[in-house]
Amino acid sequence: MTEERKAADGKQNPDFEVEAGEVVEEELVEGAPVRRKGIYLLPNALTTASLFSGFYAIVSAANGVFDNAAIAIFVSMILDGLDGRVARMTNTQSKFGEEYDSLADMVAFGVAPGLVAFFWSLNAFDKVGWAVTFIYVAGAALRLARFNTQIGSVDKKFFVGLPSPAAAACVAGLVWCFHLFEPAAWLTLLTMVVVAGTGVLMVSNILYRSFKDLDLRGRVPFAAILLVVLVFVVIALDPATVLFTGFLIYALSGPVRALFRGKPRKASGAAD
Repeated sequence: MTEERKAADGKQNPDFEVEAGEVVEEELVEGAPVRRKGIYLLPNALTTASLFSGFYAIVSAANGVFDNAAIAIFVSMILDGLDGRVARMTNTQSKFGEEYDSLADMVAFGVAPGLVAFFWSLNAFDKVGWAVTFIYVAGAALRLARFNTQIGSVDKKFFVGLPSPAAAACVAGLVWCFHLFEPAAWLTLLTMVVVAGTGVLMVSNILYRSFKDLDLRGRVPFAAILLVVLVFVVIALDPATVLFTGFLIYALSGPVRALFRGKPRKASGAAD
C-alpha cells in the first residue's frame, strides 16, 4: 500500500524524483518556488567541525583528559557562532543547514557537557549522578526544540531561557578550572549545582540579553579597540577561570535581573 502511494505521488509530481540519498529543498526565486538539489558546503562544513569537536570532547572525557574535553566544547562554541554568520554572509542559508545545526548543537552543547561532567565527577554517585546529568541533557534538548519553534515570535534582544552554548560553557569552564583538584565534597556539590542549575535555567522563562542589538559594523572611538585588546589579555592570563567566571555571571544575570525587575516583560519579536 505504501509503495503504491509513493508510486502515485511520483506520477503526480515527476519533478520531485531525485537520486537516492540526495537532498532536495524548495526555495523561492522571484516569488516562484524552485526545487534545488544538494547542500551548501561551507556552512555545513563548519557545523560538521562543531559536531566533531563535541564528539571529541566526549571521547577525551571518557579517556580522562578533561582539560582537552572542556577546551573542545569552547571550540564548538566558536564554530557554532561562525556557521550561521558565514551562511548569512554568503547567502547560503537552507532548511537542511538549520536542522543539521540544531542536531549538532544537541551533541556539542547538550550531550557532550553532560557526559564530560559525569565522567569527571558525577559518575561516583551512581543514580544521583546520572540523574543530574540527564536533567542537563534533557534541558538542552527542550531548550533547542523550544527555540526552533519560537523563531520570529520573541524579541531579538532577548533569549527565553539560558542559551545552550552558555550553559555548556558554564559546565565546561567548571571542569577546566577544577580538573586538577582532588575530589572533595564541596566540589561535587558545586558540580551538581552548576550542571542541574544550568539545565533548569535552559527551560525556564527567564529572559537573557542576546546582545544582537549591538551594532558591530558602525564606527566606534579608537579607545574601543584598546578595550578589545585588554579583554584578550585578561582571557590569555587564565582562560579557564576567566571564561568560567564570565559565563557563570551571565547565567546568574537572568535570575538576578528577573528578581530585581519583578515579573519580566513579555518578549515580542525573535530569539537565539
